[in-house]
Amino acid sequence: MGFKRRFILGLAWRVGLLLSAAFLFVYSLDMEGLGAARLLAALLCVGAVAGLWRFIQRTNVELARFVDAVRFGDLSQNFTHRHEGSGFSEFGEALDQGMRRLRDERHRLSDDTRFFEAVLDDAPTALLTVDGDGKVELANKAARRLLVRHSGVRIEDFRDYGDAFANSLADATVGRPKLVPLTLDSVPQTAMVSAATVHRLGSKVRVVAVQPIQGELNAVEIAAQSDLVRVLTHEIMNSMTPVTSLAQTAATLIAEADTGGDPLIADARAAVETLARRADGVMHFVESYRQISRTPEVRRRVYEALPWARELEALFRASDAAAGVAFALAVEPPDLTLDADPDLLAQVLINLMRNAAEAAAAHAPEPAVSLSFGAAKSGRVRIEVADNGAGVPETLRHDIFLPFFTTKAKGTGVGLSLARQLVLAHRGSIDLVTSGSGGALFRIMI
Repeated sequence: MGFKRRFILGLAWRVGLLLSAAFLFVYSLDMEGLGAARLLAALLCVGAVAGLWRFIQRTNVELARFVDAVRFGDLSQNFTHRHEGSGFSEFGEALDQGMRRLRDERHRLSDDTRFFEAVLDDAPTALLTVDGDGKVELANKAARRLLVRHSGVRIEDFRDYGDAFANSLADATVGRPKLVPLTLDSVPQTAMVSAATVHRLGSKVRVVAVQPIQGELNAVEIAAQSDLVRVLTHEIMNSMTPVTSLAQTAATLIAEADTGGDPLIADARAAVETLARRADGVMHFVESYRQISRTPEVRRRVYEALPWARELEALFRASDAAAGVAFALAVEPPDLTLDADPDLLAQVLINLMRNAAEAAAAHAPEPAVSLSFGAAKSGRVRIEVADNGAGVPETLRHDIFLPFFTTKAKGTGVGLSLARQLVLAHRGSIDLVTSGSGGALFRIMI
C-alpha cells in the first residue's frame, strides 16, 4: 500500500508539472515579447515529459530485470533503491524479497537433491537404470561393487552375469520381484530382481533393483538341515543306546557261558558280538553327524595368506594321503590377505585336499593336487583346490554337499557338508566345477 500511495503521488505531481508547463507554453504563444518565456516553457514541457517517462519506465525496467534474472537463473541480483523515493524503495524491497525466496528455495532444493543422491548412492541394494534405447547405467555404489565383470552399457554386455539376468534387464514389464540366476565371481547365485518405471526429462526410464539372496537361502537351508540332523540323531541315539547296552551285556554273558564245548553257544556268541560291534558302529556313525548340527562360531581376523598357505602345504605333505601325489601352491599376489577364521578355514581346505589326493591317486598315473589363492574383482578372495582325478558327474554336483550323501564305500557324507557349512558361516560360497585336467575343482569365495 505504501508503494501504491507514493507511486500515485509521484505520478500526480509529475503530471501536474507537465500540464502546468504545457499551459504556460500555450499561453506564451499568444503573448508578444515572451520569447524567453516560451523557450523556458518548452524546456519545462520537455523536462516534465522526460521525467514522467523515466518515472513510469523505471518500474518496467526493474520488472524486466527481475524476470530476466529469474529466466537465466541469476539469483544474485539486487533491487533495493534506497533514497530514490516515490515508492521505489518499497518496490525494490519487494523484488529483493522475491529474489531471496527464490534463492532460499533453490538452496532447499539443492540440499534435498544432495540428500536424495546420497541416499541413492549409499543404498544397500544395487540399482540400475535402463532407458528406452537399452542403455544400462549403474546407479549407485552397491551396483558398482556387485557388477564388476562387464564392460559396456548395453544390455548384451551384461550377459557376463548370465543370460537370465540380461533377459530380466531387457524385460520391459513391471511386476512382482522375480528370482533370477546370477553369476558373480564365477559362482552361480540367486538374486531377487524387481523393476519400476519413472519419468526423467520427458522419457520413461526403468529402475531395476538387484538383491543377491543366495546367502539368505543358504542360511535357511543350513538351518533346516541342522534341525533335521539334530532331530534324527537325537531320536536314533535314544533308540540305539539301550540296544547297544543290551548287546554289550549279552556279549559279555554269553562269552562267560561259552566254554567251547557247545558249537551252538559258540555260534550265538559270534552273532551277539557282531551285533554289539554293529551297534557301536551305528552309534559312532550317528555321533559323527552331531557336529554338523551345531552352528560353528567364526572368529574372523585379517592375516597373510602366503605363510598360512605354506603351513597347509606342510600339513598336507605330512599326511598319508599325500604319498606319491604332486602338490602345487600358488598365492597371487604374494601379499594377499584373508579375512576369515584361520582354524575353521584350514579344516575346510585340509579336508578338500585330502579328498582331492584320494581321487587323483585312484585315477591318474601321476596324481596331482593344487591349491591356489587369488584376488577377485569384487574384493573377495578366491580359493581353489583342484585335482586330476576322475571328477564328479554333472548329475551329482548338487548332491555332494548334502548331509549323508557320499560316493565313497567307507564315507560318512559329513566332510563336504561340514565344509560347506563352515564356508557359508563366513558369508562365503563354495562351488564345484571341472578342473583343467578333467578332475574336480572346488572354488571358495571368501
